[in-house]
Amino acid sequence: MILLTSGATTTWVQYAIVAGDYDQVVYGFISTLVLSFLFLDLQVYEYVHATFSISDGIYGSTFYLLTGFHGFHVLVGTIMLAVSFFRFLLGQLSPKFYLGFTVASWY
Repeated sequence: MILLTSGATTTWVQYAIVAGDYDQVVYGFISTLVLSFLFLDLQVYEYVHATFSISDGIYGSTFYLLTGFHGFHVLVGTIMLAVSFFRFLLGQLSPKFYLGFTVASWY
């Protein structure tokens, strides 16, 4: 649910950039980044409190492989969106120039 909601807030940012509604861009970016960090925090919590390890057979190996790659994907996407947010704050994104954000949101 967290990841689906963060996808919606990313779309919110895109529409706000195109509309030139800069207050909504800030709210959307902050919401997206908070949700991303919340997801990553919950994944770390899950890893710390898991009752099995990567060496506990096929289940542990598969679990950590899949969730680890997904967590890394979310981390990279969060970094890309944070960079886009800072670029927005520096005035480098506008209704006519936002391709970098679009690529980050697709990732």
